[in-house]
Amino acid sequence: MQYRRQDLRNIAIIAHVDHGKTTLVDAMFKQTGTFTVKADEAQEMVLDSNELERERGITILAKNTSVPYKEVTINIADTPGHADFGSEVERILKMVDGALLLVDAVEGPMPQTRFVLRKALALGLRPIVVINKMDRPNIRPQEALDKVFGLFIDLGASDPQMEFPVVYAAGREGWASLSPAPGTDLVPLFETILKAVPGPLVDEHKPLQMLVTMLDYDNYLGKIGIGRILNGRLTKNQTFSLMKPDGQITRHKATMLKKFYGLTKREVQEVRAGDIVTVAGAETINVGDTVASAEDPMALPPLEIDEPTLSMEFMVNDSPMSGREGKFVTARHLRERLAKEQQTNVGLKIEILPGEGNFKVSGRGELHLAILIETMRREGYELSVSRPEVIFKETNGQTTEPMEYLVVDAENAHQGAMLECLGRRGAKFINMTPEGTARTRFEYVIASRALMGFKTELMAITKGTGMMHHSFHSYGPKISDPAKRANGVLIAMEKGASTGYALDNLQARSTLFIGTGIEVYGGMIIGINSRENDLVVNPCKEKALTNMRTKATDEAIVLTPPLELTLEQSLEFISETELVEVTPKNIRLRKKTLNASRRKREEAQE
Repeated sequence: MQYRRQDLRNIAIIAHVDHGKTTLVDAMFKQTGTFTVKADEAQEMVLDSNELERERGITILAKNTSVPYKEVTINIADTPGHADFGSEVERILKMVDGALLLVDAVEGPMPQTRFVLRKALALGLRPIVVINKMDRPNIRPQEALDKVFGLFIDLGASDPQMEFPVVYAAGREGWASLSPAPGTDLVPLFETILKAVPGPLVDEHKPLQMLVTMLDYDNYLGKIGIGRILNGRLTKNQTFSLMKPDGQITRHKATMLKKFYGLTKREVQEVRAGDIVTVAGAETINVGDTVASAEDPMALPPLEIDEPTLSMEFMVNDSPMSGREGKFVTARHLRERLAKEQQTNVGLKIEILPGEGNFKVSGRGELHLAILIETMRREGYELSVSRPEVIFKETNGQTTEPMEYLVVDAENAHQGAMLECLGRRGAKFINMTPEGTARTRFEYVIASRALMGFKTELMAITKGTGMMHHSFHSYGPKISDPAKRANGVLIAMEKGASTGYALDNLQARSTLFIGTGIEVYGGMIIGINSRENDLVVNPCKEKALTNMRTKATDEAIVLTPPLELTLEQSLEFISETELVEVTPKNIRLRKKTLNASRRKREEAQE
């Protein structure tokens, strides 16, 4: 017999990057006694446990935690705000019954909000809208709320979903209120969750059923499945069936069961319908599998995960400097690391290419792949990666490619140059709205290929004041090839250390990526040429010493600080004939073919 558990609430938090989601959860922990700030200063931003998440201020991995309130356990699923981590979003939403939609009181809903909210509404989740950051200056809560209504209408929300409760909050100050007036604590938020989000609908007497929605890995226990138990119960050491989407069934023993308590997982002897749990004991467990009763196994519908939209080649670093800065440099290291990533990162697809140490890695977007490369780099891996390429699809005999929903926020003074730039890239204009008196927000649909490199150009056009956000929109008809990079590059002629004398002569006609005393090699890219052709130069040239000149005169040389590209900027900058060399200490750009005369022969053959 089905009933709703009243001692449990399962909710997801949906928010755009930097709208205060993690800070609000911190405040919920503090007020329920899950941790105290005095005990440990480092406990701030507890949900952003990954080092990269703390640095970038974004959520990359979906996580689970819980807070106790009035005899009720509130399980909170933290969803990534960026569409590139959509595979995490889709799976986490399968485990919950309601969603907190966090919206900045100044900015209103943004593109990543749109992406995750569309998924939540399609699953029939009941939303609670939280207008957050009410402690900011120039807040516009009513305007933000009006935009949320508009967004719900755009996304086709049902009538019950449109009647959402609204809570006003300031996560940093730790208060919530049912009106825009400041409150004293988060009790109004907790009470709204208990009233608006139904308890999980369960039947403990039915055979066991749990859909595996996430994976974890333990060196001792192996692969661990995470999911919500839909029906039945499971006890430690009980035998269960693992049902694959293709119909294959294997039997395993539950060697360990854990539930989420605050910031940690605690081992339990039994779990029952409605609980979000981790199950160890099945080494072959994977996302989309059903953990079912051994006696009466019944499969649940498998998960549908969006296909990758971008791919790039990962290969062993074969530059003259390979092996100097990394611990893991061989093809075997690269293959094992990518295989390990694929065990838990389900949005990723890996294909072995011909040749030793060549892999094609496909993901949900540029950020998805860049985060993987950055993580590997910090773990001590050395590798070379190619420019990202979009994945085309054939739809009804027509070639289609991924399109992005783009929002650009710019000062009115820079609008002309920005609109011209987007026009060249084939962007389709949708809407524009004024943001105060000096700024305007533009909305576009643009091909993913055309968007590559736009962020760097926007920063230059708007002198660093422009803001952009984008998320996957849909597949659309293939556009003509976007314009290629306008400028060529400066390529080092030979191995050596750069000198101030040589760079001083080069900087007059280029933008340099390196300073003095930097070790370079033949085929390495050291700057941007002022013209459209590539130029082979010698950055190691020293000043000839004669009796008329002395080395001391070099002290008068004044070099412009070099342009240091981030990993994402490097991936956007390179062309099809170039690679990014990634090591734990450096990011270098290089030509695929290092030898200059061989490069010329290859170009002549094209």
